[in-house]
Parts: sequence; structure tokens; C-alpha cells
Amino acid sequence: MGALGVTIGVGDRDGRRFERVEALVGTGSTYTWIPRPVLQGLGLRPEKERIFELTDGRQVTYGIAWATVQINGERQPTIVVFGDDNTEPLLGVVTLEEFGLGVDVVGQRLIPTPGLLKRQDARSDPPYV
Repeated sequence: MGALGVTIGVGDRDGRRFERVEALVGTGSTYTWIPRPVLQGLGLRPEKERIFELTDGRQVTYGIAWATVQINGERQPTIVVFGDDNTEPLLGVVTLEEFGLGVDVVGQRLIPTPGLLKRQDARSDPPYV
């Protein structure tokens, strides 16, 4: 499978200002990674820091904040990571799940996926009646 890239809008927390970016779909990335200058240009500042594990096993700390992301005309609040300057944006799995999207690896596209409401044990699934 080659790298799947998509155009997304990244906006301020209120969804008033947006910047279009080309992002790789990063199924190994928890959150959406956007270069710091893009987020700062939208007036966003890190709200807290979180520890992340990199591919090589190192642990690093990055700032995160809530932003508005737009995919295919739909808007959704999501957590974004303040990425290093001049790095490629990544669309992370949390954002994909918030939009109800999955990856069609054969067709090289995003596809709608149902949410899951399943228990880990043998009891019935919700609603519990």
C-alpha cells in the first residue's frame, strides 16, 4: 500500500478560520499532527502536553490543543498535536474515528465506518433492557 494523502481543513477551536493542508493518513498515529506554525497562525496555543512514543521507541513530549477539522465538508472538534516545523501533517486515528471514517487500503480512500458498541464479555450489547 502506498501512502494515502487527503486534503483537510484545520481550524481554530470555534471553526471560524481554516487552513487547508495535505495530510497523510497516519493509522499508526493516535492524534492528528499539524506543524506548529499552521496552528499558531490560527491563533491556537498548546493547552497541555502529552507524551508520545515514536517509531524508534523514543518518548517525546508535545503540546496538544482542541481544534476544528474539516473533511469532505463535515466539521468536527478534535485534539491536534503541535508538530515540528516543516513536517508533514498526519491525520490520526482518533480524528478518523470521530468522523466515522476508516481506510480502504485497496481503493486508497477514506470510507464511512460504523461506530462500535460492543461489550468485551458475553452479556448483551446496549441498550441494556
